Amino acid sequence: MQINFGLNSILGAVGGFIFGGWIGAIVGLLIGMYSDRQGTAGNGQRQGGYSSFQGNPYSQQTVRSEFSKSLLILSAEVIRADGKILKSELEFVKQFLVQQFGRQLAQEYLLQFKEILNGPINLSETCSRINRIMQPQQRSMLCQYLFGIAQSDGNVSKNEIEAIERIANLLRIPQYEFSQLKSMFWKDAANSYKILGLDKDATDQELKKAYRKMAIENHPDKVASLGDQHQKAAKEKFQKIQDAYETIKKERGF
Repeated sequence: MQINFGLNSILGAVGGFIFGGWIGAIVGLLIGMYSDRQGTAGNGQRQGGYSSFQGNPYSQQTVRSEFSKSLLILSAEVIRADGKILKSELEFVKQFLVQQFGRQLAQEYLLQFKEILNGPINLSETCSRINRIMQPQQRSMLCQYLFGIAQSDGNVSKNEIEAIERIANLLRIPQYEFSQLKSMFWKDAANSYKILGLDKDATDQELKKAYRKMAIENHPDKVASLGDQHQKAAKEKFQKIQDAYETIKKERGF
């Protein structure tokens, strides 16, 4: 699907970032794209009689609400994975919502969240909706957020990992990338190698090559234009890549 960004899209993204970080920027961009499409539909109405919803006062609220609901559904899936709902996990989601959307909207979303936690979840439909509106790198950052929920109680359980992996598969995140993300949050003796996508028997040359490739692909400068929250997530991942490389270098003595 080819997406064209008009003036409303750009303004929406900027406004979204001011409103609430990288998730807010994504929401703002979606709102802008929606407005651009409605503007095109309005032109169609004048030229060929097609109906238009341009000027609909509920359009921005609808886009933000749908995206936020998808986010809450994924959060609920992870929280319910181990059969218990912990206060630390709920607090993590609450603080995230406040940071991204402000206290007033966060309170509204938390009420929705309680209903979602106690109701059925259509994971496939939710992830399909996210795939239509988010780029791969943004979906990867979304998985980082989900691991943050799992880690909020100090331990990432096997059931939580399996839940996030199901989501990652539905979000079309490559297996090697999921394994790297998992290694950053799940304690394992071989984590340093997994973060770099290598086996323990990899040669020194293969290690250096893998590190250089990942350092280039995940450098925070690549998302500099997307705002502070994007850069924060990128810096965290980049730092873990560097730490993994330094750990293996020390172990091997080079």
